[in-house]
Amino acid sequence: MKAKNKMYDVTAELDGVFGAPGTESRRAAEDLAWQEYNAQILLDARKKAGLTQEALAERIGASKGYISRIERGITTPTISTFYRIVSAMGLAVELRPAL
Repeated sequence: MKAKNKMYDVTAELDGVFGAPGTESRRAAEDLAWQEYNAQILLDARKKAGLTQEALAERIGASKGYISRIERGITTPTISTFYRIVSAMGLAVELRPAL
């Protein structure tokens, strides 16, 4: 008999740990997850660009510690700082109008 591919459903597990969708605890967990995900993307992009934290910080007029806090998911940059970081790494962000 051929096994069917089933996707693991984590809904009940997430609900048990973080609360139901729409609750304050669930929103906080989702915000943290996105913050850490975005931090990892920025870290990977900086390394791919061949920049040190210090070099990136210098390019955007910030401290090395600030870049470190962003990359560890401790702080989230403002949207203007995010665009400066992306630009300093030689990348671009495609802007799309809200639907």
